[in-house]
Amino acid sequence: MVTIYDIAAKTGFTAPTVSKALNGTGKLSEATRSKIAETAEKMGYKPSMVARTLTTKKSNLIGVIYDDNMMNTGFDHPMFGGVLTRFRTQMERAGYDIVFLSRTFQMSYLNHARLRSVDGVAAINPNVDDNKSIAELIQDGIPCISTNDFIPGICTIVTDNEHAGYVGAEYLVKKGHRNIAFLAGPTNETSPAALERYRGFRKYLDEQGIAFDETLSEQCSLWDMQSGYRGFQRIWERTQDFSAVFAANDTLAFGIMQFAEDHGIEIPGRLSLIGFDDDRVSSFCRPKLTTFRQDRETIADLAAEILLSLITGIPAPPVVRVPSQLIERDSVKQF
Repeated sequence: MVTIYDIAAKTGFTAPTVSKALNGTGKLSEATRSKIAETAEKMGYKPSMVARTLTTKKSNLIGVIYDDNMMNTGFDHPMFGGVLTRFRTQMERAGYDIVFLSRTFQMSYLNHARLRSVDGVAAINPNVDDNKSIAELIQDGIPCISTNDFIPGICTIVTDNEHAGYVGAEYLVKKGHRNIAFLAGPTNETSPAALERYRGFRKYLDEQGIAFDETLSEQCSLWDMQSGYRGFQRIWERTQDFSAVFAANDTLAFGIMQFAEDHGIEIPGRLSLIGFDDDRVSSFCRPKLTTFRQDRETIADLAAEILLSLITGIPAPPVVRVPSQLIERDSVKQF
């Protein structure tokens, strides 16, 4: 069966671009859409979501693992709430219902999945402590995808965080900033988004020969606003010799904004600020926050397509990276 990866290889476009073209989403030129559509037709491509509805395998249930122990916003999560909504829509179009899996009542994810006879599992935003339990699903032969954590044996569809960090540093430097702070969220082996963004940030500075003072870097224990406030306070108390800060997500940036308001620090007059996620509040706060928009729709579309392909026996790559977009607003000053 022809997949979007085969079409990507044939056309030279990325898999996310192919997915957008075939699903009618995203801002693509008509020439790009036409080339992809014509190639798909010539190659005999049949969308796996449609193909899946023609098969006879049979609970027509997809298990979803969703948690939020790092931001405490639940389904209002600025990234994964949107991914979950879009993923559910795509699965319903394919004739599936979703059911949330939990480990309550001393039941493992595997036992819950067996109880509900799910055809596959999507780990949208799992608790990092549950990754070993999630790995048991793969060991049992249940098709799985992840949209956040890197779990051995599970295909992960995730933002190209390192490139975004690189672009963020480049943007600030081109605005005239040289001393730039970085406020990271929690990171670990399976959920390294903050580390990847920092790595890209440092890569650009190193390439430009711009020295980085490690006292300008701080890691927060959670991704929430209070952690952003306290984390930035630690940097500010160590040194004020910087003109900009890159926050690894928007809620941390909102914490910085609150600290700035409490201490009479003008943004962007005294301090320029970039966030990450394009939280719905980002365009309404004052100043409006410059940030990165993660492509929730493409991540969800690819998660649905890949999971349905796995269910029909088509293998998936270990990782699919999706580009993000810099959204320029009012929180960065030309220095």
